[in-house]
Amino acid sequence: MDIEDIATREFVEVDADERLGKVRSIFERENPKGIIVTRDGEYEGVLSERQLLQSHVEDDTKAGAMVKSAPKVSRHDGVREVARMLVEGGTKIAPIFEGPKLWGVVTQDDILEAVIENLDILDVEDIHTEEVTTVTEDAQLGQGINLMRENGISRLPVVNENGYLTGMVTTHDIMNVVVRNMDKAGKRDRAGETQRILDLPVYDVMSSPVVTVPLGTSVRDAVETMLEHDYGGIVVTPEDDDRLIAGVVTKTDVLRALTYTEETQMDVQVTNVNVLETLTREEIQQAVTEVADKYSEMQVLHAHVRFQEHKEKLRGTPLIHCRIRLRTNVGQMGGSGEGYGAESAFYVALDKLERNVLETKGMQADEEYEGQLLRKLGEL
Repeated sequence: MDIEDIATREFVEVDADERLGKVRSIFERENPKGIIVTRDGEYEGVLSERQLLQSHVEDDTKAGAMVKSAPKVSRHDGVREVARMLVEGGTKIAPIFEGPKLWGVVTQDDILEAVIENLDILDVEDIHTEEVTTVTEDAQLGQGINLMRENGISRLPVVNENGYLTGMVTTHDIMNVVVRNMDKAGKRDRAGETQRILDLPVYDVMSSPVVTVPLGTSVRDAVETMLEHDYGGIVVTPEDDDRLIAGVVTKTDVLRALTYTEETQMDVQVTNVNVLETLTREEIQQAVTEVADKYSEMQVLHAHVRFQEHKEKLRGTPLIHCRIRLRTNVGQMGGSGEGYGAESAFYVALDKLERNVLETKGMQADEEYEGQLLRKLGEL
């Protein structure tokens, strides 16, 4: 199946000189997966709600100043390859070109709807993320925004003082509140109004109750739920208690699963490859493989390396956060770290991953020794 078979010729487009105030209103009114930005009719980039979720960006800022590059797709590219491009580009939408001309767009939802009948072979437990960033009900909205920005996520499960799931807050929820309140405020009131919004407790903005899925749910059922409610991700709960959080599964997790291969070489996926300068994909794959090989009984089903760029810089080199996650036959393992430049951040994260792998290996060895000892004592 070529991507043109599932793509759309209709998309939201704005000029690079359009004010962000109007762009925010478009997201609030039409809720697109992304907006295509053009300059003099030529493709410039894409805009997402997450990019606009920055309190210091004024409404009069031009859209062109905020655009993000997205992978350019050919009409005849395969669905699996485009899924990989969306994941690695960290975007929900990609422009499709016919030669030099913009032909249409493809979104995460387009791909998931096309392959949904094939998703029964996986359960949510096979692809969900166990490490979940949460926020408490009484946290200020500004704190929630910072958590989203720092972790490169677009949704935060909300928990009460007992750690039970009580709500969900997303970038779209926040954009709705910001746009609604900014429309009411006059120009002189906007600075104070913005601060008032950031001081709101998350409880006042979150959606509740939360739609969840248990670990044993098929990926197909989870995707159908996300598409039905227009969710980018959904909270995963233990089979016996839907108040607790076992993880999160997102549309990106599902797309990533579509790219899994049966090759003998480990499949390492890299998100935000645009920050790589002195580091190559091959070097990343080799380094992660060498660490995984230190625990011979551990089989890596999939490896994911995510880079997140911060605004802080040192001599022009940006501060990068790197997170490595391995999905294995003995559970999920990971490591994260920061450094100036992708290479520095990657090796800090790799060092932590190695320690976690060796610790798990040691724990397994201790359990085996304990079992052998008990058997010998039982023979006495």
